[in-house]
Amino acid sequence: MRLVIAKCQVDYVGRLTAHLPMALRLLLVKADGSVSVHADDRAYKPLNWMSPPCTLVEGPGRWTVTNRTDEQLIIEIAEVVHDVQHDLGVDPGLVKNGVEAHLQALLAEHTGVLGPGFTLIRREYPTAIGPVDLLCRDGDGVTVAVEIKRRGEIDGVEQLTRYLDLLNRDPQLAPVRGVFAAQQIKPQAHTLATDRGIRCVTVDYDELRGADSVELRLF
Repeated sequence: MRLVIAKCQVDYVGRLTAHLPMALRLLLVKADGSVSVHADDRAYKPLNWMSPPCTLVEGPGRWTVTNRTDEQLIIEIAEVVHDVQHDLGVDPGLVKNGVEAHLQALLAEHTGVLGPGFTLIRREYPTAIGPVDLLCRDGDGVTVAVEIKRRGEIDGVEQLTRYLDLLNRDPQLAPVRGVFAAQQIKPQAHTLATDRGIRCVTVDYDELRGADSVELRLF
C-alpha cells in the first residue's frame, strides 16, 4: 500500500464529471490496483476513487488513473507532504460475526434458494484478494460468485465486483456471474448491483434457520 499526503485537486471524467478543488488530501494506492482520494472525515469512505482493474500513470505534478472503460481520475498535485509505501502482506480476510457466518452456512446447505438449479462448488473460495463466500453453479452450468452480508451496502457490492473482475480472468471459471445476498439491501446498493449486472437476493434469516422451505424476494 502506498500512502501519499498531497495538496491536490481531482477531476473525475466519465459518465458524469466531478471536481474536488485544491486541498490537502490523502491518496491511497492499494496492491489490488485501486486508487482512492480521502479527506480527514467521512470515516473510511473516499471522496472519489477508481476500482481495479485500472492503470496509474504518474507525471510531473499529475496522476492519471484510467479504468477499463476509459473513465479517468486526473489528480493535479501542487505539493507532496508525505509519500510512503508499505507491504502489508496477505490479509487473512474478514472474520464474520455469528449471524453472518451462520447465514453463509445455511445458504451453502440450501443453495437452491439463491436461484433455480444452484449447486455449491465451494465455501470460502480462495482468491488473491480474499475468499469468496460461496462459489456455485446455476441451473445452466454458469459459475456464480455469491457475497453474503447481514446488511447489504455499497461496500459489499464493491467487494463482489472486485471478486468478479478477478474470477473472470480465470478461463476455467469464466464467465462468472454475481449474486449479492443479504437480510436487508439498501436501495443505493441494489441500484449499483443492478447497474453492474449483479443479482440481489434478500433472505429472511429466521425463516431460513427454522424452515425447510424459505420464501425469498428476488430482484
